[in-house]
Parts: sequence; C-alpha cells; structure tokens
Amino acid sequence: MDELLVVLVARLRARGVLLAGAIQHNTDGGDRCRCDMTLEDLASGTRVDISERRGPESRGCRLDSYALETSVGLVAQSLETPRDLVILNRFGKREADGRGFRQVIDQAIASDVPLLVAVSQSQLDAWQRFTGGIAGRLSADINDIDAWCNLVMRLRNAERAATRPASSKLSFG
Repeated sequence: MDELLVVLVARLRARGVLLAGAIQHNTDGGDRCRCDMTLEDLASGTRVDISERRGPESRGCRLDSYALETSVGLVAQSLETPRDLVILNRFGKREADGRGFRQVIDQAIASDVPLLVAVSQSQLDAWQRFTGGIAGRLSADINDIDAWCNLVMRLRNAERAATRPASSKLSFG
C-alpha cells in the first residue's frame, strides 16, 4: 500500500491537487532485518524518520512515537490552509486507540475535506466503529483510487463554481 500511495501522490501533484496528509517511504534498514520508515508531510514535503534504530536482533514495535507525533503536528498544521484532499497512509492500532493521526482525521472531516485512508483488514472493524459505517471502500487498485480522486476533485470544483459570486465586471455595447 505504501508504494501505491507514493505513485498516487505523484499523479495528483502533477495535476495540481493541493494535498495534506502523510505517506510512508520505506528504505533499506542495512544490517537490520526490517526497513526504516519515513513519513512525508504531503503539504510541505518534510520527511520525518519514524523508526527507532535498534539492533538487528530486536523484536516488537520499532515505531518512534515522538517522531510520529511530530508528523501528526505537521499534517494538522497544514490543514489550517485550504486543501483539496487529505491522504493518510494508514488507520492503524494507534488511531484505533484514539492517538496517532486520529485528530487529523477528525480535523479533515470537520473541515469537509475529502479523505483517503488506507485501512488494513485487521483494523477494519475499528475503522467502521470510528466512522459509524459511513465511509466508502475502494479496492487497493491504483486506477480505482485515482478515478475516485478525479471524481472527488470534479465534484469539489463544481461545488466551488456554484458558490462563487457573480462577476463584478460588466460590459456595455
């Protein structure tokens, strides 16, 4: 899913969509058996390393909670400026527990900004409880997701056009 979102974000940026949110970039962990995780703030491009650097024999969660909260803060701040779409790389255990990007999700919903969130099968029940079952579901196909984004942008543009005041310029002839 992470690579799919990287490709999607590149497509949307090429079309001039104003994004907020965060996507994950995974890089080779070197001597460690797992990759290093970096979150990219979609509004500024700032990247925050969210992996704890532990030895190659370490087990368990490697997420740096403080770094995650730094990323959450960047995304929340970016929503103070109008955005076309919010993309989040996952609704995970932290979000299910009310932490992580949960405040950003609430902020996007309250601001009426379209929201695209990757939800794993293991967190689907928590997501359904959180959204009250009103959130739609897409397949994990890049073309389906891109088509949904295009539809959302067309609807938002039509809505904006319908609410713009009439032109103040008059012509006589």
